[in-house]
Amino acid sequence: MLKYIKNIKDFLVASRIFLLIKPFSGLFKTLSNFSLFTSWQSAANRDKTLLINDFYVPGRDHSRRYKLYNAVGQALALEAKKINYLEFGVASGSSFKWWVNFNKNAESHFAGFDTFEGLPESWGGYKKGEMSFQIPDISDERTAFYKGLFQETLNPFLDKNGNRFHESLSIIHLDADLFSATIFALSQLYRFIKKGDIIFFDELSVPNHEFLAYKIFTESFGIKLKPLGGVNNFYQVAFIVE
Repeated sequence: MLKYIKNIKDFLVASRIFLLIKPFSGLFKTLSNFSLFTSWQSAANRDKTLLINDFYVPGRDHSRRYKLYNAVGQALALEAKKINYLEFGVASGSSFKWWVNFNKNAESHFAGFDTFEGLPESWGGYKKGEMSFQIPDISDERTAFYKGLFQETLNPFLDKNGNRFHESLSIIHLDADLFSATIFALSQLYRFIKKGDIIFFDELSVPNHEFLAYKIFTESFGIKLKPLGGVNNFYQVAFIVE
């Protein structure tokens, strides 16, 4: 049987018949990944232990993300804890500033990663170069920003600051939008992530980007992430590493 399957595969490749489907491959990928997200969301929605869950609400209000941050921050007493906060995709810095203002521990450290020159590739209805912001002006000595592609800035940062992951609880905020940026950040952070760390996804329900990165990362690296809460119909989701 295996021999026949191999022969059929070789024939299909040789015939190039699947080139007829290539124009529709993006649609098939989106439908497949969206069905997988829907299955994940259905399971998460049944979890009665979530700290916050607004499913289902019509429309999307991005200010609800602060309710998610507050729910997690209050439940885990993060205001006073020494934290190692990393944000990927700083943009205007609104989420970054929220955490800097919320956490009062003088030994905490906040690192923000962004090109600060807009998206490095098109995403959704946004074109390459859009969503460009200046580096936020934050007068807090606990903060630092790293300008450039994550592929250029993250590993040098980890080489110098990897000890922070062992010394304090890490909060990783993924708001880079793109699959390529999100999966790179997660794959490089893997060796530093530990039980009890918190990971936020800002656009988890985008099927071909953050959700696909979440799926590949958890399956390929054997990381188990338990949802803590979600807002905007699980568009923004918080996880704890188990």
